[in-house]
Amino acid sequence: MIDFAAYGSLFLAAFLAATLIPAQSESVLTGLILAGGQPVGLLVAVASLGNILGSLVNWLIGRGVEQFRERAWFPASEKQLERAQQQYQRFGYWSLLLAWVPFIGDPLTLVAGIMREPLWRFLALVSIGKIGRYVALAAGIGALS
Repeated sequence: MIDFAAYGSLFLAAFLAATLIPAQSESVLTGLILAGGQPVGLLVAVASLGNILGSLVNWLIGRGVEQFRERAWFPASEKQLERAQQQYQRFGYWSLLLAWVPFIGDPLTLVAGIMREPLWRFLALVSIGKIGRYVALAAGIGALS
């Protein structure tokens, strides 16, 4: 039987973990895998989808945030924003494969939006990294046989 509460909680944790809101999706996924009763492949798919969509929110925010850069409440200084853009240009779009890495992945997806990274390439690279991370986690706890 499908446990919609489990999948909903996993999706929400993965979604929030990919935004600038601090959340932990790996622990939720690990707990659900260890509890058993749900197909591991479906759990990995739900976590991946939530995490990718959360990154898409960051990309969308990045696409529209620059119009506010002159406002006093803008969270980054001109120097910080310039530095982030220079780093992104230096390492290029391939750096999006690291969008799953804690502390750097979320800002990276935001900067990709600011840099007008094409959506198709953004989604392809972010998806590879995020799906790969959850598959590796499931395999690491021995759930994929």
